Amino acid sequence: MRRYRGQGFSGFFLLAILSVLFAACSVPNLESPQCTAGRETVKRFYSFHFGTEMRADAESVKARERFLTADLIRELAGSQETKKDYFTATENYPRAFRVGECRSDSGSKVTLQVVLLWRNDDKSEQKEVNVEVVDIDGKWLINKVF
Repeated sequence: MRRYRGQGFSGFFLLAILSVLFAACSVPNLESPQCTAGRETVKRFYSFHFGTEMRADAESVKARERFLTADLIRELAGSQETKKDYFTATENYPRAFRVGECRSDSGSKVTLQVVLLWRNDDKSEQKEVNVEVVDIDGKWLINKVF
């Protein structure tokens, strides 16, 4: 009977040591807090954008206002309706996106790369756009896509 207790204890001890080692081996986040905040805004925006119709009209801009600066809202409201989507810079809407590298221009502005992806039976294609995100009163908002 003692023999089983000892084995159970050593198994528990081994499991505890392995748990501590795995926790100690976690990868640190090397990205700046500004990039992390901007990245979150861009991910949420493009998830919303891809989940709805990518039209370039007043109704579409209105639905996206919570993600955009006042300057960009005014710019989009003043532009003519077109088939070309401002946020993907194309008329041929992509099927997926990925947020890539971040460049921090200052404490209140970052530029994030957004990789746009098209896939069909024949080929895969990708294109990149850059998204400028700014901190306005503690809220990170999209200011420009280029």
